[in-house]
Amino acid sequence: MSFMRIAGAQVNLVVGDIDGNVRVILEAMGRAEEADADVLLLPELAVTGYPPEDLLLRRSFIDQNIEALRRVAHAAEKTAVIVGFVDRVDGDRHKDDSVQRGLANAAAVLADGAIRGIYHKVLLPNYGVFDEARYFAPGRISEKLWGIGGFVAGVSVCEDIWSAEGPPALQAEAGARVLLNINGSPYHVGKGVERAALLAAEAQRSGVPVVYVNMVGGQDELVFDGDSMIFDGAGEIIYRAAQFYEEHFVVDVPVSGEWHDGGLVTVSAGRPREVTPLVPEIRPRLDEEAEIYTALVAGLRDYVRKNGFRDVVVGLSGGIDSALTAAIAVDALGPDAVRGITMPTRFSSEGSVDHSVDLAKNLGCRIDEIPIESIFREFSEALTPVFVGTKFDVAEENLQARIRGAILMAVSNKFGGMVVATGNKSELAVGYATLYGDMAGGYAVLKDVFKTVVYRLARWRNRDGEVIPQAIIDKPPSAELRPDQKDTDSLPEYDLLDQILRRYIELDEAPAAIVADGFDRETVLRVARMVDRNEYKRRQAAPGVRITQKAFGKDRRLPITNRFKD
Repeated sequence: MSFMRIAGAQVNLVVGDIDGNVRVILEAMGRAEEADADVLLLPELAVTGYPPEDLLLRRSFIDQNIEALRRVAHAAEKTAVIVGFVDRVDGDRHKDDSVQRGLANAAAVLADGAIRGIYHKVLLPNYGVFDEARYFAPGRISEKLWGIGGFVAGVSVCEDIWSAEGPPALQAEAGARVLLNINGSPYHVGKGVERAALLAAEAQRSGVPVVYVNMVGGQDELVFDGDSMIFDGAGEIIYRAAQFYEEHFVVDVPVSGEWHDGGLVTVSAGRPREVTPLVPEIRPRLDEEAEIYTALVAGLRDYVRKNGFRDVVVGLSGGIDSALTAAIAVDALGPDAVRGITMPTRFSSEGSVDHSVDLAKNLGCRIDEIPIESIFREFSEALTPVFVGTKFDVAEENLQARIRGAILMAVSNKFGGMVVATGNKSELAVGYATLYGDMAGGYAVLKDVFKTVVYRLARWRNRDGEVIPQAIIDKPPSAELRPDQKDTDSLPEYDLLDQILRRYIELDEAPAAIVADGFDRETVLRVARMVDRNEYKRRQAAPGVRITQKAFGKDRRLPITNRFKD
């Protein structure tokens, strides 16, 4: 058995920062050369960042990305480099609109100062958060192979390996002794386990090693979790990279059957190897709470930093959502970058301020108290001539939330910190949130986190000692916008609500199907009606980290004006 020395660069790239991405790529190439690697894998569309979306419609963007690839190729030495970029193709071979734009999601194979080959992604995902058919032409199904490091290698891009009959399987049938797959695969709960099973099955089926390299970092709503993996020809994992963190790794992968000239493009020759192969230790996978929490931290950190902010502002109500948001913000950016503001009124419980102060003390972040009772009173008095003869209701409740939103935005404007909204997926789903009030902000870190999961994450964050005060976790959730208010005055218990919401939103089950499984009919219909009539609010919500297979925003796209009733 011989070994192929494979380097992987699991890196955090920035969409549109072509020069910055090139610097990251060149650094990875230098590391791989120093390690005497046969081949270096970088992520899908590493040159442009992923996903570039409608930047792909700009000619100058494509031109700069191709010129950047030439610079990278010029710097390539003995280590073969596989790097993602956007290629131009002949649009006349196909007739559909996406292909006539003449672009391909491509992987370049580089060595010795030149582009030695180009592979075009064949299977273009066009579901969930993916819109690749909008931009790219599918590559032709081909068994094209390269001689890399003395072995026959097949190269593919992301989705290509998700089909049992996709290009990697065909490459193995045609003689590839190792399958190299580069990725821009976003995270959702359970995705890592799903990927591992898929890659192991491909390795077993093909009988050759499978190398999977993914990117890390946040890009708007998406978070890329890395979790790069290598499987041997028996389908056994021999390496797993970190989840959610950058990593450069080198692994000697056992490969059988050296390359013999058969008309292949020889990209690079093999190098002498040490007697003891490099096979780093396999990391254990994070548990679910750790995985979700780390994804939220990564998503917020990169959204803030990549968009030019240094600080964030968080409204602290003394409730569980704002407490968890503040903890995530401190873990993402550091305590000095987080400013909490508590804004009590006559309806605020005694603990709303005290618990917020305790939280800030535990986190080490700043907290300011700005009472809004006098502002609320002035607003109420100004509205009296218009509201005369009416009862205190949701108008006065939402007025308080909007005063708070205005204050948070004023602090943001004055000092430059981005406001982080604190609402969760359960509230956003049923409209239990105030437009221009608690929904105000540049980013909503808990936007895809159901309330029951919020509690799980808070308890997980306290695993090594109390950070989020236990009193916050224990008290019944309340918006505190009227006397003795509880969330359950307006909503079912969250344990029940979240079960219905998951099935109705994430699984697209009809209310009748949910009722058939034993849920109360009136409760299900009430929840479904609330979800349906609040689409207009969600369309105006801040972006937030996607952690499920169907998040509001990129995943779930329903018309606001909609009379369909199921």
